Amino acid sequence: MKRIMGLDVGDKTIGVAVSDLMGLTAQGIKTIRRESIKKDLEELENIIKEKDVDKIVIGLPKNMNGTLGPQGEKTIKFSEKLKKKVDLEIEFWDERLTTVAAHRSLIEADVSRKKRKKVVDMLAAVLILQGYLDMKRNM
Repeated sequence: MKRIMGLDVGDKTIGVAVSDLMGLTAQGIKTIRRESIKKDLEELENIIKEKDVDKIVIGLPKNMNGTLGPQGEKTIKFSEKLKKKVDLEIEFWDERLTTVAAHRSLIEADVSRKKRKKVVDMLAAVLILQGYLDMKRNM
């Protein structure tokens, strides 16, 4: 079996999570500080090879009414560039409120604001991927 990668793509960072081999749980891998599209794609490609990933789930930010806003369009453009580089199946997952949920769980865990900033995107990627894995398991 291979792993599934979950991504929370933002303007400044990309949160990265990967499933276990059974496809049951999502683990946070890292938060990539975005420098250039070339570097971002290279770093993701390295993780894909290292973790033996064969599918990618990207959080798609939608407006509360379900429409796509500017951030959603940026995410789709990013996914198109990633697909050209790695040629893997990419699925989108409605990520409304995942970053809010990530912040809330870090606050409840009494994580300092400085530390929260470093891990919130990775935790959002975990929530995106875990939601997707749970949905697949319950189909």
